[in-house]
Amino acid sequence: MGRADARRAQARESRQAAKKGGIRGFFTWKKLLGTFFGIVLLGMGAFLALYLYVPVPAPNAMAERQSNVYQYSDGTVLARSNNGVNRQIVDLAQVPKQVQHAFVAAENKTFYKDQGVDFKGTTRALFNTLSGKGKQGGSTITQQYVKNYYLTQDPTVSRKLRELVISLKVDQQQSKEQILAGYINTAYYGRGASGIQAAAQAYYGIDAEDLNVSQGAYLASVLQAPSQYDWSTATDTSKRLVEERWAYTLRNMVEMGWLEESERARQKFPEPQKPKPAQGMEGQTGYLVEAVNKELDKQGISAEDREAGGWTFTLTVDKKHQRQLEKSVEKELESQLDREGNKTDATVQAGATSVDPKTGKVLAMYGGEDYVKHYVNNATRQDYQPASTFKPLVLAAALENEAKTQNGSLIGLNTVYDGTSKRPVVGSDTPFNPQNEDDRSYGPISVQKAMNSSVNSVFAQMIVDVTPAATKKTALAVGVPDKEFPERPAVSLGTMNASTWDMAGVYATLDNHGRKVTPHILQSAEHRARTVKPEAPKQQQVISRASADTVTSSLTGVVQSGSGRAASTSAYQAAGKTGTSEENKSAWFAGYTPELTTVVALFGEADGGRRQVSLTGTANSGRANGGGFPARIWADYTLGALGGGSDATFDLQDVERGEVPAPPTPSVAPSQEPTPSEKPTPSDTPSRTPSEKPTETPPSPSLPPTSSPPPVTPPTKTPTPELPPLPGEGDGQPGERPGGGGAQGE
Repeated sequence: MGRADARRAQARESRQAAKKGGIRGFFTWKKLLGTFFGIVLLGMGAFLALYLYVPVPAPNAMAERQSNVYQYSDGTVLARSNNGVNRQIVDLAQVPKQVQHAFVAAENKTFYKDQGVDFKGTTRALFNTLSGKGKQGGSTITQQYVKNYYLTQDPTVSRKLRELVISLKVDQQQSKEQILAGYINTAYYGRGASGIQAAAQAYYGIDAEDLNVSQGAYLASVLQAPSQYDWSTATDTSKRLVEERWAYTLRNMVEMGWLEESERARQKFPEPQKPKPAQGMEGQTGYLVEAVNKELDKQGISAEDREAGGWTFTLTVDKKHQRQLEKSVEKELESQLDREGNKTDATVQAGATSVDPKTGKVLAMYGGEDYVKHYVNNATRQDYQPASTFKPLVLAAALENEAKTQNGSLIGLNTVYDGTSKRPVVGSDTPFNPQNEDDRSYGPISVQKAMNSSVNSVFAQMIVDVTPAATKKTALAVGVPDKEFPERPAVSLGTMNASTWDMAGVYATLDNHGRKVTPHILQSAEHRARTVKPEAPKQQQVISRASADTVTSSLTGVVQSGSGRAASTSAYQAAGKTGTSEENKSAWFAGYTPELTTVVALFGEADGGRRQVSLTGTANSGRANGGGFPARIWADYTLGALGGGSDATFDLQDVERGEVPAPPTPSVAPSQEPTPSEKPTPSDTPSRTPSEKPTETPPSPSLPPTSSPPPVTPPTKTPTPELPPLPGEGDGQPGERPGGGGAQGE
């Protein structure tokens, strides 16, 4: 081989050696190991930087948002205001221990020992996310809590990395009990329920504290796939899967020592109840919630506080009383109305308030036909006149002030007045000569009989004798609102504005022997961070017991033999007063028994409440007076609310200047009352005409009693009529007009 060949061979060998040496030199084990540790150190540094950089954020708004619960006095739920989410956070101590363990057994058996993360599961989830397989499980309870409470549900790499870091920090900063509580209170269980309390209600109709281990295991199982595992909608396959998940949870509890094998063997799969519609504001619910919210404002719990949620508001409302009131309105009024085919019926609105006369607690309230159809609360609205339900307060003022008639006689139940219709009042700077019902004149008539028949001319003169200013003072003291309260003779006919709520307080004060009763509907307001229990309104003696009891005595006569006879029954003792405002725009019955005070009213309204219209023609029954629909509603409700009757009697003491009338034999029981079409009305069947009035007219507006008052005797239940029934006796309420006349009332 020549030199040239030798040189070429040597060059070729050199190139090959250089090539082999370069590759081997680059992939040496030392370099590979160094690179690996470099990457690990770089990753650790990056994770450390991430750990230092990523803080534990504030909770997301939806995680802390809760619903408010409104409940009856017995604790049953009336309504929930969702505020965008159905959740009520409960303390972990309120969840049975075995139910707590069921969640841990289902989701994360090592929860009490781990550091808050599952690196293997998280790595798998990251890989699946990067490979496009979507959201995957495998997270610890801590990680799921962090995702629900601090982050979002987005299946992104950045969110998963943040979840990992925050979970480590949360595990260091919070106890396992805090984390578990946060988890079960933020998780979504299906059926619109977020948190274990809402889930317990949605699936089993009970509170979280009442869950048993099987129910807890089901709720823990359903978290894996809420829509798929909801028993009411699950396919056969899904039912099999959730039963297997439930059994798996119980087996894990046995394995962890949280459940005895013998107890596990006794467990049966707890099928949940069928889903129920969310409780909304329909019917009477919205009116009750609205009334509570107004009271909450006065207690310092603002709309902003309520918006944050988490409150449990307990009402004073008795569920049985409330249901009875609704039934009575339906039976005695709504079932007889043709709201679609009768223009008058379409304008009729009913309102009612019933209170405990000893405490002022609102036991039942009727706000209208349906809150979602008629937003104005007819129980609390103050835009109608209470009419002749005010007349008892004129008498109360006369008694309180020891007022005298124009001829100097003390005013009492036996005082005789001139009951001539359209008789001008004497002693007033403001002329007033009101017309009585049907323009009927009574001639000389006692205050008791004038109250029974609601004689306008008598009470117009009486308020002049007392003075409107003194009457107003008494009226405000017992609870009439100081709103458009003119100090003129016409106010004797109730020309100010008031609500059934207001008048229930007024009549409860009379029922309570003159001690002020203030209606209230909030029993308590409880929150995890704050509890409000309103103090019961103080009951001061605003009028004397003698005055209050004398008025009660008078009002028993109205029920027994006067315009309120539709409320009369032998099942209970009652006192009450009817009222019909000018032009028949409202009709009232305010009455009470020794145990219950209730005011019922009808209102005629049109144009969404912007215009008041006449009730005449309601259910084709002529004039709608207080002794008709309102009294019948009152009677039916009272009989039901009292459980069919009561032996309680009015404890009347010191009745002033007048006898307690002996109760007559009750007319018919409320259930036997004729229908509106059968009942006589004042306008079409008067038993006496003006021509039948006594011809003798007294020389003065009032006459002294013809004899000294007989001894005071309480009402009995073996009555004899004081007067023959007079279907035409009603509740006149003309307005005050120039010249003194007015449209006749009830």
